[in-house]
Amino acid sequence: MSNDYKSDEWITTAEAAKLAGYKPAHIRYLVKEGHVIGQKFGRDWMINRESIQSYVRKMKELGPAKYDPWRTGARQRQSEDS
Repeated sequence: MSNDYKSDEWITTAEAAKLAGYKPAHIRYLVKEGHVIGQKFGRDWMINRESIQSYVRKMKELGPAKYDPWRTGARQRQSEDS
């Protein structure tokens, strides 16, 4: 692994999934979409521990509002376009 790897900062996708309560495929999706920080060390993807913990905290704070498509500002953009 590269010099950037610190075992206390990075966890595997499986560990991140267990920590967050998601499936590993969803963790990879979150990395791809830029919601959490991930980096490839050799052939393995590792997830920044603080990044996934922060994401989980944010989702818990949002509660049911995380499913509201208007929370992203779509309603505001729509009214500006009118």
